[in-house]
Amino acid sequence: MDSVESLKAKLDQLPQESFAGAFNLYEWEGFWYHQDLIKCGMAIQSKFEALEDDVILTTSMKTGTTWLKALVLCIMKSQSLKEGEEDPLEKANPQASLKSLEEIYFNPNPDISGISSPRLFHTHFPYRALPDSVKNSNCKIVYLVRNPKDTFVSMWDFLNRAKGPNRPGIPFEAAFESFCKGVHLYGPFFDHALEYWTESLNRPDKVLVLKYEDLKRDPKEQVKKLASFLGKPFAKEEDIDSVIWRCSIERLKNLEVNKTGVTDTVRKMPNSTFFRLGVVGDWKNHFTAEMSESLDQVKCKKLEGSGLDLDD
Repeated sequence: MDSVESLKAKLDQLPQESFAGAFNLYEWEGFWYHQDLIKCGMAIQSKFEALEDDVILTTSMKTGTTWLKALVLCIMKSQSLKEGEEDPLEKANPQASLKSLEEIYFNPNPDISGISSPRLFHTHFPYRALPDSVKNSNCKIVYLVRNPKDTFVSMWDFLNRAKGPNRPGIPFEAAFESFCKGVHLYGPFFDHALEYWTESLNRPDKVLVLKYEDLKRDPKEQVKKLASFLGKPFAKEEDIDSVIWRCSIERLKNLEVNKTGVTDTVRKMPNSTFFRLGVVGDWKNHFTAEMSESLDQVKCKKLEGSGLDLDD
């Protein structure tokens, strides 16, 4: 049996549901994925070997991934720029500069031997789906979480933009129902967050959880915490301010490379697709009172007793 037949046989045995009538998802190891992601996940689990100084960025969909990538790229590679030195963020979108494991292992036998150390990677996969080498090594994991209401609105908007102009839109209400049920890409959202949150409590030297809202509210303190966790504390106070400005959503989305460029990924998406508003509370422009209450009930039930606070 070849790999295609083997995957099909596996998929045939998995629970399957539709996301808002737009596309089908399969439940693999307790989370929901498109079939291509399951193939990538299996390849990552079996073939990726973490190094001791790797940094793995982890997020659920649309919780600030591009922002986190930009911050970590600057902290690890270019905290301070010499006079006249070009900012690497002006050359390429962070999505292209810091690759996701899903993109790398879309080809099941990639060659990553040429990536210089410390290697920086990203994934949307939940903690349970990470390879054992990531869990058992001294590599660092940074997880960025966001309040579920803004996350959902951003996800819905992104999926509608990503599908292309010639396909029907994904209805907001149907997508919301799927999100509340946990049937969405890399969902359930709350289980995803709780796994990384629990690991951060058990192993704070290995796993750092940051909140999108905290980064917006007090970027200086949060970026200092991130740099310290990564073993790259800032030498000068002005460098912190510079990194925060260079990585701001307002600046990034107005850079020429992000207004006109196309990301070097499997789907070749316009760089502009990865930038929206970058604000807290936009959900209020989209939710009904009933929707807000419904998702609050799911949140309270899921997070009760965990210590994880995901207020709006």
